[in-house]
Amino acid sequence: MSDLSGQLIDGRYQLQHLIAAGGMASIYAAFDTRLDRKVAVKIMHPHLANDEEFVNRFIREAKATASLSHPNIVAIQDQGWNEGGAPAIFLVMEFIEGFTLRELLHEQGALAADVALRYLAPVVSALVAAHKQGIIHRDLKPENILIAKDGRVKIADFGLARGASLGTTMTVESSVVLGSVSYLAPEQVQRGVSDARSDIYSLGIMLFEMVVGKRPFDGDSPIAIAYKHVNERVPAPSTIKAGLPVLLDEIVLKATDPNPDKRYRDAAAMELDIQKLQQELDPARRQLTLELDVAPLIAKPTKSAKKKSQSEKLARPGLRFGSVPVTNPITRTSTASAARESEPMREATNSTAEIRRRKLSRRVKRNRFVAAVILVGALGFGWYHFLGAGSGVSIPSVAGLSQAQANSMLQPLGLSADVAATVPSEEIPAGVIISSSPGGGGHVKKGGTVHLTISQGPAQIAVPLLVGLSPADANKAIAAAGLQIGTTTPAYSETVTAGAVIDGVPAAGTQVRKNTQIDLLVSQGPAPAGAQSYIGLSSDQALNELTAAGYKVLSKYGYSDTIPAGSVITQSPPANTPLPKGSNITIVISSGSAKAAVPNVLKQSTNSATANLENAGFVVKVKSSGTRKSKVVVAISPKAGTKLKRGGTVTITVR
Repeated sequence: MSDLSGQLIDGRYQLQHLIAAGGMASIYAAFDTRLDRKVAVKIMHPHLANDEEFVNRFIREAKATASLSHPNIVAIQDQGWNEGGAPAIFLVMEFIEGFTLRELLHEQGALAADVALRYLAPVVSALVAAHKQGIIHRDLKPENILIAKDGRVKIADFGLARGASLGTTMTVESSVVLGSVSYLAPEQVQRGVSDARSDIYSLGIMLFEMVVGKRPFDGDSPIAIAYKHVNERVPAPSTIKAGLPVLLDEIVLKATDPNPDKRYRDAAAMELDIQKLQQELDPARRQLTLELDVAPLIAKPTKSAKKKSQSEKLARPGLRFGSVPVTNPITRTSTASAARESEPMREATNSTAEIRRRKLSRRVKRNRFVAAVILVGALGFGWYHFLGAGSGVSIPSVAGLSQAQANSMLQPLGLSADVAATVPSEEIPAGVIISSSPGGGGHVKKGGTVHLTISQGPAQIAVPLLVGLSPADANKAIAAAGLQIGTTTPAYSETVTAGAVIDGVPAAGTQVRKNTQIDLLVSQGPAPAGAQSYIGLSSDQALNELTAAGYKVLSKYGYSDTIPAGSVITQSPPANTPLPKGSNITIVISSGSAKAAVPNVLKQSTNSATANLENAGFVVKVKSSGTRKSKVVVAISPKAGTKLKRGGTVTITVR
């Protein structure tokens, strides 16, 4: 990408000089002419502006970071498209004068435990805020941790961030290309999935590197490093550097567990142990919390409301029991009638009276039987609603929900849920409830448990062991397992014979769906001695790969009219020179051209124009004419856009 120094973006942001260049964009120091302040402007490379996926990712970074307000996150101030000049999609951020954590580690090596925590604690605090909003960074590494001159620590580059409102998870391939493989969690490498626990893994690797002075895994290539993250455990830091606290080992080991379920669930959980370790290292330290969120309370019914509810349940047409006796209208009528009829017949014969008494007795028996049936029914009704199944809580349907969603529905009803079974399902996604017992509409007593059957997702197949096989035999094993044969990639290996398979991707033993594509890494034998040539390549790539290969990298800066800023001009010793591990390699990084374009400061105030020109590296001479109190620039010499050696003089005429 050509150097845009000197350009005015969106009629507002005066680009001064290039700070850094990466795979997606370049970052410039700039001056906001509207608010008279220094800012950083990130501009996407023109050849990516037509790629909708890259544009969406670029804008997603702005949305992700702008939605966060935290003192340890680089603030996003503006985003847009430059329509008045060179085509550019840009992002405006606060300008941080300082250095990155990567530069600090290159300069100082391993840090003392308390110093490392002093830099890491603000990063964890920032991620607590991000994780609470469901935003995951997904590319945490020392290059993205900025340290201002006044000591403030800030997280930058949410370009790979993902959240509920920010889009979907990226693929395995794009995560490996765009993320830094030395800090990616195993699930990001294998399946391209990530959540807050993936950020925790990256934090654990960073803490390890800060206190030990190197990353836990080295390799001949990024793929080899990723293989180790998937198949090996990160060691306890104290096994490499003696004297480190036991709690620090525990934090690193928990954060970097290959099983995400065994890590801290999010940054808030990890922050508690970080604070505990800081207190252990400095007992005089007082930990303060600014947490003000209070969990919402579920209103409980009052006693009077409960009584009212019970009385409503008991009210039924035509039936009452308790203080009012159960009666039968037929019984009352027939008894009164019999009494009236017997009055004029007191002098009847004994036989007649006996017949009438027998008839009256049958009627009474019948009425008593009816009353008894009604009483039994009433008692059964009461038992069902107060002691029996009817006294339970009606269960809502939870099929199709997650376990967490089901709990949120059942807990306010006084119920709990457990997982009775997990079963494979081709139709229902993993983690989704297939059925419950009792089912929706059933009843269970208050305080009871609803048993859930949850989907495991599609049936899983273990990737077969392929190490040491020929590519042909490995492909046969892949096909026999019901999996798809993928691509073959050569890679260097110190342990596997040339021509044999190093492993599959995903690795052996990984559970995958049927017909998943399995790629092969095929050994080329040991890597040749000496470093490859990094001339013209990104300095970040050179630093990362040379350090991972076991060399000590010394960085210097110089100007170049042919090598873009941020890329390597020279390296010493030259490429492919046989070098033992631990040798020094010096790289010279381009700061761009020794000349810079003269900014267009026409119509700007004297102070604003002078600041722009000086920030671009020029000496300013001012010629004043006229009697106006507030003067503006009417002429520039040399004219705007002229390439001038830094330190040269630019004359402005104000009137």
